[in-house]
Amino acid sequence: MCILRIPNSTVNIQASLGGKRMRKPLPLFLAVTFALAVSSCGGSPSPTATPVPPTPTPEGLILTSPAFASREMIPHKYGRYGEDISPPLEWSDPPEGTQSFALIADTDLRPGGGETIWIHWLLYNIPAESRALPEAVTPDAAGRLPDGSQHLANSWQALGYGGPNPPHVSTLNYYFRLYALDTMLDLDAAEATASGGETEPWVGATKEKLLQAMEGHILAQAELVGKYKQRK
Repeated sequence: MCILRIPNSTVNIQASLGGKRMRKPLPLFLAVTFALAVSSCGGSPSPTATPVPPTPTPEGLILTSPAFASREMIPHKYGRYGEDISPPLEWSDPPEGTQSFALIADTDLRPGGGETIWIHWLLYNIPAESRALPEAVTPDAAGRLPDGSQHLANSWQALGYGGPNPPHVSTLNYYFRLYALDTMLDLDAAEATASGGETEPWVGATKEKLLQAMEGHILAQAELVGKYKQRK
């Protein structure tokens, strides 16, 4: 049984599940209010919709380094006048369908940007099962690694890594970008298509050419930014 009291009224209403009894007639609007109240009191509860959990979204590709944190200083040994070796890199699982990775490391020549980009590292066809690059990656004379990864020439025209080398007065940002691709890149074929069949050597290829070859094949990308300043 439930007792209903209507504000600003002296009329008491008693209702049971089997029926209702009133002391005096009610105005129409109170009768309607009463009928609705009794229905909600003695009837079956309205079904409550079960919340639908949000569809999980795959976590984006994440690139990190055990040698330095994001937006923090890159250790001196990875610089041009340190040991000039590549820093170790690690990344998370890529999206389904990833067939290879490509890596680009570069910087602006001035702290405010807007200048010519200097290329420090270009590496592509990193195997899809890879989740890291060790410290001091060392390619062969043709720029290849044992796992089949291939280097392109950096701004020093070297097939490998070249460390940060900012002016002594500047602390610059260095950008490491990893791309998960849905294909293995064939740069000779891409160049032949772009040039109408007339190929050119890919030694010394620029970042723009690598990006052109990756166009339409990027499933995800990640960025790690480090800072570097020369020691006095």
